[in-house]
Amino acid sequence: MRREGGDEQGSLVRGMLRVEAELLLAWAALETKDATASARAVETADLDADALRDGLESDGVMVPELVRQLRASLATAGVEAPRLHAGATSQDIVDSASMLHARDALAAVRADLATTGTRLQGLADAERRSPRVAYTLGRQAAASTLGVQFAGWLDGVTSAIAAIDALDYPVQFGGAVGTGEAADRLGSGAQTTSILRAHLAAGLGLDDPRRSWHAERTPVLAVASAATAVCTALGRIGRDLVTSSGERVGELSLAGGGASSAMPHKQNPVAPIVVVSNALQAPGLLATVASAAISQDERPAGEWHAEWDALRRLLELASVSARRLAASLDRVTVERETARHHLADSAVAGADQVTLQAANRVVNAAISRFLYQDASQDRDTDSDTDTGLGGGSHANSDAGDSTNSEETA
Repeated sequence: MRREGGDEQGSLVRGMLRVEAELLLAWAALETKDATASARAVETADLDADALRDGLESDGVMVPELVRQLRASLATAGVEAPRLHAGATSQDIVDSASMLHARDALAAVRADLATTGTRLQGLADAERRSPRVAYTLGRQAAASTLGVQFAGWLDGVTSAIAAIDALDYPVQFGGAVGTGEAADRLGSGAQTTSILRAHLAAGLGLDDPRRSWHAERTPVLAVASAATAVCTALGRIGRDLVTSSGERVGELSLAGGGASSAMPHKQNPVAPIVVVSNALQAPGLLATVASAAISQDERPAGEWHAEWDALRRLLELASVSARRLAASLDRVTVERETARHHLADSAVAGADQVTLQAANRVVNAAISRFLYQDASQDRDTDSDTDTGLGGGSHANSDAGDSTNSEETA
């Protein structure tokens, strides 16, 4: 299946530029200087993409070439930026940029999930008393309702939203071996790294972990797990859509679809197929990220590098699945009479009042859970406003200043 999605590599590079720019501003805040012009020049720098790819090949990471190009660009423009990349290491820049990309990607995914959830809420509510046969282990099992089926889908969407909402997106700033020694030497003393990290987190809208996590990869694993939860929850819906909209079942119909090269009469359920395909790919990518979390030393050799493509691909799969499924549900029509006939023609006892009461309870619980989780973002925003804390909610409030102009790369 061809990949869909945006320019993940470009997004990462833009994120790295933003991190470098915010680091300049963090140093300026610490040293009571003005770095507005240099930060703007860094964030809007015109980079040589081919040279960046060559740098990735030769250096094993793109940041050294990025910094070389930024220094040259600033010098050409006559902009002074002695604190460019000061106190940071390549992993600080890449990890922080990766968290920016993950945060933005999953925010869009969450919005699509909310759209899907709202549609499923309506379907579950409308069809709570529409009888159908429920299946277990591939066989007819007992009477249920279409609303219960939609409620089950809604539960998966709610769980995926909850997984995203539980995430932290920590900034990374620890220097060469994670201790922050280089920044402390450049600044006013032992609190320099903590102050810079807090400023950097606040400027980027990321969380301040108050530590380096170069070799402690739980934050990345959590993001990968949430993206996988999205893929699998939507994959279950996609698989049910393929089955239920097919001629052998026909309890749902799905407008539109893709053409067949050999059978002009066919309309293939392309969007659900893509969602199922993505769900099947996600666990292997998650396994790569989990394996890479077994890091060694203060900065890992190979494990960190193995994360990059797997994490970006997981975010891409989650984004595509969320977008495609949200659009697909608008084209779903419920075939109530077909579902009713299947139940009547089966060996299963029909839906009685107890069946409908049980279905009603399941639907109500699923809808309540979704509405509560969907509103959690508003509750969190209100809490941050009340406490005066933004993205860097654990920011160190200590002040500091420095007159040391020495630079590190």
